[in-house]
Amino acid sequence: MQQVGLLGCGNIATILAAHGEGTLDIAACHEIDASRMRDYADRTGASPCESLDALLRSAVPVLLEAASIDAVTSSLLPALAAGKDVIVLSVGGLYDAGFLAEARQAAAAAGRRIYVPSGAIFGLDNLRVARLVGLQSLRLKSTKHPRSLGLDALTEPECVFRGRAGEAVTRFPKNINVSSALGLATGMEPEVEIWADPGIESNRHEIHAAGDFGEVSIVTDNLPSPENPATSYLAALSVLALVKRLGDPLQVGS
Repeated sequence: MQQVGLLGCGNIATILAAHGEGTLDIAACHEIDASRMRDYADRTGASPCESLDALLRSAVPVLLEAASIDAVTSSLLPALAAGKDVIVLSVGGLYDAGFLAEARQAAAAAGRRIYVPSGAIFGLDNLRVARLVGLQSLRLKSTKHPRSLGLDALTEPECVFRGRAGEAVTRFPKNINVSSALGLATGMEPEVEIWADPGIESNRHEIHAAGDFGEVSIVTDNLPSPENPATSYLAALSVLALVKRLGDPLQVGS
């Protein structure tokens, strides 16, 4: 069972606690909302840490970020310097090329690893294979209910964004981690469309990639968390799958 220090005690943290028995030992936690942190600690038995520094001083070998893009940029380098591996859920925090290069260098210098779960989509391993022979195009269309995008007033389907992934991450930092994960896996900035559709109750991600390998289309239609419609169960559960894979002597997939 993997022991971790959890940064962020929100909805994803709750899902991890509910489904992580036997896989994840959340030994310590930190959250900017002190009341929520203490409540989470009481419910899970994790040791509450009043600051990020206190969390990094704890004996946990892995920092699990489940907070925000800002939390990634403020915690990743200090965590690596403190000798911890890091699991990053808010993948948009790695989109800046300069910061990503600095993080890679820091991890290599410290002999540590940065892990990015597959999140709310399927197929990242195959797209990583396609990268070896070259991609010519990579497109992502994400469709969510307007409430998960903060657009409750919409009554008809509407494309609320069309452009490059870098801009999508800036405009919708809590909703488009998928585009960042695609970029990291393929080395190519995806073209992104974000749709708000009041007739949909799932979070739908449609990926189309073409290259020397051929073409592939992947549709992931996953259910949002009842507590927070901006979060899918699949994104949280992908963390547990990653942790299990790290400890398994048999590795399946690329």
